[in-house]
Amino acid sequence: MRIGVPREARAGERLVAATPATVAQLHKLGYDVVVESGAGEGASFPDVAYADAGATVVEPDEVWASDVVTSVAAPPPDRVAALRPGALLVAMMSPATRPDLPEALAAAGVTGLALDAVPRISRAQSLDVLSTLSNVAGYRAVIEAAEEYGGMFTGQVTAAGKTAPAEVFVIGAGVAGLAAIGAAVSLGARVRAYDVRPEVAEQIESMGAEFVRAGVPAAAQGPGDGYADALSAEEEALTARMYAQETARADVVITTALVRGTAPTTITAAMVAAMRPGSVVVDLAASGGGNCELTVPGERVVTDNGVVVLGWTDLTSRMPRHTSQLFGTNVVHLMQLLTPERDGTPVLDLEDPVQRGMTVAHEGEVLWPPPPVAVSAAPAVVAAAAPVVAPVDPLAAQRRRRRSTVLAGLGAVLVTGAMSVAPPDLHGHVMVFALAVVAGYYVISNVSHALHTPLMAQTNAVSGIILVGALLQLGSENLLVTSLAFVAASVASINIFGGFLVAHRMISMFRKDG
Repeated sequence: MRIGVPREARAGERLVAATPATVAQLHKLGYDVVVESGAGEGASFPDVAYADAGATVVEPDEVWASDVVTSVAAPPPDRVAALRPGALLVAMMSPATRPDLPEALAAAGVTGLALDAVPRISRAQSLDVLSTLSNVAGYRAVIEAAEEYGGMFTGQVTAAGKTAPAEVFVIGAGVAGLAAIGAAVSLGARVRAYDVRPEVAEQIESMGAEFVRAGVPAAAQGPGDGYADALSAEEEALTARMYAQETARADVVITTALVRGTAPTTITAAMVAAMRPGSVVVDLAASGGGNCELTVPGERVVTDNGVVVLGWTDLTSRMPRHTSQLFGTNVVHLMQLLTPERDGTPVLDLEDPVQRGMTVAHEGEVLWPPPPVAVSAAPAVVAAAAPVVAPVDPLAAQRRRRRSTVLAGLGAVLVTGAMSVAPPDLHGHVMVFALAVVAGYYVISNVSHALHTPLMAQTNAVSGIILVGALLQLGSENLLVTSLAFVAASVASINIFGGFLVAHRMISMFRKDG
């Protein structure tokens, strides 16, 4: 079948749903790919790059007549009408806020898969375009803040004096918030962050930021589904007091708070008025109305006290090359799920909760909203039967200890007798050998089993020294010396080649083609 990649219809959109790299991956699944002329220009992917990757550059009508059409945003009504019956549309559709789109797709006999409706389960993470776009938006928010901020993010110590690092405060530690924290920390800023979910404190601190605690009771932090819940009046008062303190000390404030798609007000106009001139507020929730009272979606606002409030809603389009690559990879993962036979024919399995959760229309029916994803309950823990412990015979244990003591004493007597008749120059070699045995035993016995493989690889150098010494003794006229040298060379060779073989196998486990 044929996959069509159109040019995005939204004004100013620079993203594209497939890149030359993902086109090659779609070819491996058995699909033919057609790309609308100029579809990738905004992301710096010329038509010739798509042609070199195996795609065919065509006019818009041919793209929309494809068996599968994938785009970033949902197409306008005239393009929905251009889809042929039985076609598959893969795009972000916002079905919860656009109920007319699933109905239009069902009326046209088109199957619609909403990329922004991927169930939030582990198996579907590779398809989650919302996480992809949030990650890019969080990173870009820091870039925009650094552009507007009148100073350096990292502290500097120079001959002319020193400068303090920028103070950055991030509200919300979801995908976008964590990406913003990581970018700001990497630039050298001193970052503080807050989220109503206390379980994310460890994630914030692991990225080098400080988790701010507002004193909100943990029991009120959410229903346990991983999303933030609305706060009570008392909790709002506690967080508002904390927000006022943190914004007053911050040079940059990045807000990402969303409660199931709605942007609550976290930064009031009074808080902005208390911020220092030159400070910056980047509102990543501007598309949902904004977390800041002064945010104007899509615009840059400068307050009377010189604070810049950015309400950009196109942050992902400001990094079109990498965003398109990541978005296109999400689409490839979806097509891999739909094409298990890699024969270029998508097969929709509505019994799969991932595919069912994304399907908004199929065979003339509206399938939105989907049924809730069933979460398997943890199996009941079966109490293990108490192990049967055999009775211990104290006399038998005493006999074993006595036997070990006798054998150790006989061994010591034999070694002493042998050393008394041995040449004096052999005493030093025996002492080194004994110490090596003792040291080796205690080193190996105290190393974790998980480290035995790399330890074996590291001993190749020691085995190499043994092999060289053994080879030098192979020409000895003494038969005993020659025999020992041969045994030493054989054992060292086994250890060397075995170590390299194990190391190669271990390294190959971390390769994609391994």
